[in-house]
Amino acid sequence: GHPALKNIISHSVTFRVYYISLEFYMGRTLQNTMVNLALENACDEAVYQLGLDMEELQEMEEDAGLGNGGLGRLAACFLDSMASLGLAAYGYGIRYEFGIFNQKISNGWQVEEADDWLRYGNPWEKARPEYMRPVHFYGRTEHHPDGVKWVDTQVVLALPYDTPVPGYRNNIVNTMRLWSAKAPCEFNLKDFNVGGYIQAVLDRNLAENISRVLYPNDNFFEGKELRLKQEYFVVAATLQDIIRRFKASKFGSRDIVRTDFSSLPDKVSQLCAWDICNKTCAYTNHTVLPEALERWPIDLFQTLLPRHLEIIYEINRRHMERVSSLYPGDVDRMRRMSLIEEGGQKRVNMAHLCIVGSHAVNGVARIHSDILKATVFKDFYEMDPHKFQNKTNGITPRRWLVMCNPGLAEVIAERIGEDFIRDLDQLKKLRNFVNDEAFIRDIAKVKQENKLKFAVHLEEHYKVKINPNSMFDVQVKRIHEYKRQLLNCLHIITFYNRIKKQPNKQWTPRTIMIGGKAAPGYHTAKMIIRLITAIGEVVNNDPVVGDRLKVIFLENYRVTLAEKAIPASDLSEQISTAGTEASGTGNMKFMLNGALTIGTMDGANVEMAEEAGDGNLFIFGMRVEDVDAMDAKGYNASEYYNRIPELKQAIDQIAGGFFSPKQPDLFKDIVNMLMHHDRFKVFADYEDYIKCQEKVSALYMKPKEWTKKVIHNIAGSGKFSSDRTISQYAREIWGVEPTLEKLAAPDDPK
Repeated sequence: GHPALKNIISHSVTFRVYYISLEFYMGRTLQNTMVNLALENACDEAVYQLGLDMEELQEMEEDAGLGNGGLGRLAACFLDSMASLGLAAYGYGIRYEFGIFNQKISNGWQVEEADDWLRYGNPWEKARPEYMRPVHFYGRTEHHPDGVKWVDTQVVLALPYDTPVPGYRNNIVNTMRLWSAKAPCEFNLKDFNVGGYIQAVLDRNLAENISRVLYPNDNFFEGKELRLKQEYFVVAATLQDIIRRFKASKFGSRDIVRTDFSSLPDKVSQLCAWDICNKTCAYTNHTVLPEALERWPIDLFQTLLPRHLEIIYEINRRHMERVSSLYPGDVDRMRRMSLIEEGGQKRVNMAHLCIVGSHAVNGVARIHSDILKATVFKDFYEMDPHKFQNKTNGITPRRWLVMCNPGLAEVIAERIGEDFIRDLDQLKKLRNFVNDEAFIRDIAKVKQENKLKFAVHLEEHYKVKINPNSMFDVQVKRIHEYKRQLLNCLHIITFYNRIKKQPNKQWTPRTIMIGGKAAPGYHTAKMIIRLITAIGEVVNNDPVVGDRLKVIFLENYRVTLAEKAIPASDLSEQISTAGTEASGTGNMKFMLNGALTIGTMDGANVEMAEEAGDGNLFIFGMRVEDVDAMDAKGYNASEYYNRIPELKQAIDQIAGGFFSPKQPDLFKDIVNMLMHHDRFKVFADYEDYIKCQEKVSALYMKPKEWTKKVIHNIAGSGKFSSDRTISQYAREIWGVEPTLEKLAAPDDPK
């Protein structure tokens, strides 16, 4: 479809990579396309000649918000890297009519509104009705001597829309293909009833609802039928498309490969299909939180996909046969490893199905992959250790440095050239400049310019005035108990109380910004937002505090706001309970953009500390081992509450209505949770966190020392390019070689 595709096809493509995800959090496309095509200056000039302003134009584009957070944004970074590394890769997903909701803050509360992102059309997509595919649901199975039939199904059509994915200046353009649900023409009309024509046409919406809206849950499983429909819809449409493309290729047309399965005995073709499945599929796990892992009730499966349930039972039968032959008589192990969970009502454990059906399983940071092998998937690791790998996440330096922080990219390029954009490990060369006065000055100057620009943006859009000389202390991510925005709140309150106690002391001024969306059904997360805004109302209007402390809730945090906030940040808050954040990727964006990190030894923070040097991050709190030990002996929140006066004061203020004088018991649920059933042990890390924050404040008062640590961080961030991540997937899982070769340009005489 795209001109450069002709080049790829002649590029002797044997292996194609298919990245299937329910989420692609793409953000805006215009500037990214100009950067990757080296067209930014030409376009700026052309638009200027037309009497228009490029930045104004860019601000008009809607975000493609087809994701919730890290997982969806990772998919987008991976598409950029796969194209930039010359892989013949396709992203497959759903073209949601409504992406992640827009967040408004009203009277301190989150209010959701529909994200009607297609309202004015989407110039980047091209509908491909010629590749429409049928997807079947419901019905029943019939067992005959010659095999099984799935009959009386309801059909929904999958209509593909293609979006180009340009590589970085290599003349390669890959494709992201998103499926939209369409009712067939005959939908509901064949089984007509008297006067039912109008209703039958109106009922087409039922089928088309499949691609209507993104489920807004991050790290949480909600067992809804529509969601299972979405999952099967994208898989069934994509597999048909893959097989069609394979059969049309030279590789697929060789007689030996085009085995006609129908001519084989049933058992042989089953074995053949299962073998293909294993050899072609790989599974990436993104979380260890038990509430996030999918466990579909069997009766829902039975109704929606009756034939697939039979196949899952057969897969499980063979799987259990293998387990019992390897571990004779170990019935408890069989129960633990089954794809079907007994109890209450039976459920399909989808993670177990993924492991059994894939040749490779990976976590997304070293510590996460180790936890998978030691706990969640321990039995599977013991049985098939060769399957388990680590692939630490990464971010694309095109969007997350060159595009969002051109000032920093320029200062770096002046010292080490431009090759780092393709090969981010070259940032290591910046270690030679850690004591270079001019470089230190330049890095600090870029940060100050970014802060001023962001301050102006906040003033224009949210009418808040902030002190650009204060430390910008930023925590932006989905609101979740495990991410511990509440720990951040306790530091804010403690800092506030200290200023009030000693108003004449020289305090390091801070603007603390917290942003992120709460899933609409997640009550605690919505209360956390209300607490943040309530603290802000008190702190920001206290004349004693002045501009030494401001608390801002960043409304409607999304890709486009991240691109503005991250380059302006001084301090990055990565404070999840050790063992809960699989990787984190925001942490990497802050590191690359010249912020220092305060964080726990969790997710990729561990590897960031390793790359930049321990002393160049502010690490605090329990390690995974400490958390395990505490789980064994029991976590007692009141012990901390009674022992630490500043903690007690902060909790008493929240509980007593100091931050909600009109509704004194507004936050009783939060206090009750923290005191009696806090899975994430906020109080256990409070003391160390506060001490660590004191060190942060002290260092910020020594700008040159601060900036040297910043340089060490930027110099150590090369590992966290998604180019490195994708190169490892390619070589170690997919069996393909990445390349930095350029293709000839379409207009090249060659």
